Amino acid sequence: MALDGFTIAAIRHELNEKILNSRINKISQPEPDELLFTLKTSSGQLRLLISAGASLPFIYLTDSNKQAPASAPGFCMLLRKHIQNGRITSIRQPSLERILMFDIDHLDEMGDMCRKTLVVELMGKHSNIIFLNDKGMIIDSIKHIPAAVSSVREVLPGREYFIPNTLGKEDPLTISKDRFTDLLKSKPMPASEAILKTLTGFSPLMAEELLFRCDLDSSMPVSAYSDADIKLLFDTFEGIMKNVTNGDFKPNMALEKGTPVEFCALPLTRFENSVLEENTSMSFILESYYARRNTHTRIKQKSSDLRRIVSTLIERCSKKYDLQLKQLKDTQKKDRYRIYGELINTYGYGLEPGTKSFEADNYYTGEKITIPLDPTLTAAENSKKYFDRYGKLKRTEEALTTQTAETKAEMEHLASISASLDTALNESDLSDIRRELAESGYIRKKGPGKTREQKSRPIHYLSSDGFHIYVGKNNYQNDYITFKLANGSDWWFHAKQIPGSHVLVKTEGRNITDKTFEEAGALAAYYSKGRDQDKVEIDYVMKKEVKKPAGAKPGFVVYYTNYSLVAVPTLKGLTLIEEA
Repeated sequence: MALDGFTIAAIRHELNEKILNSRINKISQPEPDELLFTLKTSSGQLRLLISAGASLPFIYLTDSNKQAPASAPGFCMLLRKHIQNGRITSIRQPSLERILMFDIDHLDEMGDMCRKTLVVELMGKHSNIIFLNDKGMIIDSIKHIPAAVSSVREVLPGREYFIPNTLGKEDPLTISKDRFTDLLKSKPMPASEAILKTLTGFSPLMAEELLFRCDLDSSMPVSAYSDADIKLLFDTFEGIMKNVTNGDFKPNMALEKGTPVEFCALPLTRFENSVLEENTSMSFILESYYARRNTHTRIKQKSSDLRRIVSTLIERCSKKYDLQLKQLKDTQKKDRYRIYGELINTYGYGLEPGTKSFEADNYYTGEKITIPLDPTLTAAENSKKYFDRYGKLKRTEEALTTQTAETKAEMEHLASISASLDTALNESDLSDIRRELAESGYIRKKGPGKTREQKSRPIHYLSSDGFHIYVGKNNYQNDYITFKLANGSDWWFHAKQIPGSHVLVKTEGRNITDKTFEEAGALAAYYSKGRDQDKVEIDYVMKKEVKKPAGAKPGFVVYYTNYSLVAVPTLKGLTLIEEA
């Protein structure tokens, strides 16, 4: 989602706590529309990264550094000339606009103290970073906007800076109850849309969140609400505004299937079925959100060839399995041919040549049975013909029974690889999957002399009661945590009859708690093909009961006794230690 006024307010609150009165030590421009400030604060060095990118504007504190170009762009050189070694004395946000203003005191060429302002506008494709003098005149900007591009406002050196209010929105921090009610009721449109068109700083996410907290239908116009509904709406809105005014933010991020889908400066109650990750730092949430979204997209792209291969193999196996089952069903008539042969030998001694059929008593059922005959063959030859058919179908049945078991095992193996692709987090995970496909003969093995692959590691969690839990992201990791990392007294979890990860709880000589059993079961459900289900049945057993048959595929195990629980796929209550 795009940054809204609430996220900017949370960032402003955090920056006021951490970098107010800091000194600007370094300024770089790693990208054409990005600035990276290195700041000296009383508690140490911090970095502030700002992007005015049209597709992905942002601002947050980060520990990461970015390589600056060998030759600094003109805008960066201008900032270095004026405000390097300057001190940030004020960080402001006009109303709830998506704008931050940094007032910076510095010494000019004459040694006199003066003030400049750096304006960061985070407005989607209209984002910009604008440098002002003490009279509010534009010195320069990272993007120049001439009149030919915008008839509303030119952003050029020498022009006066102002914030255009072209949409006529109201300041949510100062709006009165009557004004709030009248404006919303006057708009004949869905309530969520009316909020967006009325109040500054609201995004579609926050508009829907406000209405969800009131349990109101966002598709109805506000004029259709009762007086009690409108009172509840304003009271809830006023409570949110008090949180903003008091700096009472709860930065969080909603994840679905491990992928970040939204972030917000306030609790996202409407995402009650998603995993919510919280942090005290809005910067941390933003950096984590963008990094994980980028990682997810990159891994999706890099795994596309593997997904296509595995999907094709599963489809091919499925067709082969269906054909084998059909052929196996056809062999069920073999016993009928055997009985025909036996009855011809028993009762057919008196058959005359040219007989096309005869009726006999089936001594297995006591019923009459009509047996077709080949009139060109003798009774003995007809009997032999039926016994030959019986023998051929029996041999076919034996072969198909083995083949269908092998094909089913192959399908299950491929399904586990498909599940591993859904769980993969980095390129080393994909390398493991590629190696498994090669060793199974599905793709070519890489020749010698290739780049050394990084070792992939399982995901490491800490339960709410302090137990270490490990989750395999692919079949090699599953084998590792089950047969190398685990002790016999550790507990092992897996989704019942569903492809998924092995989950191991290290007991370290302690009795694990009921809460940890539930959390480990939830992990096994979450990292399985049943993740989209409301509930998943989980098998769990002490590791000493889990065995690996000789010659079995990676990740394949057997166990003959187990306990079961029903788990909701979730990561709640767990602390991520390592997501390697």
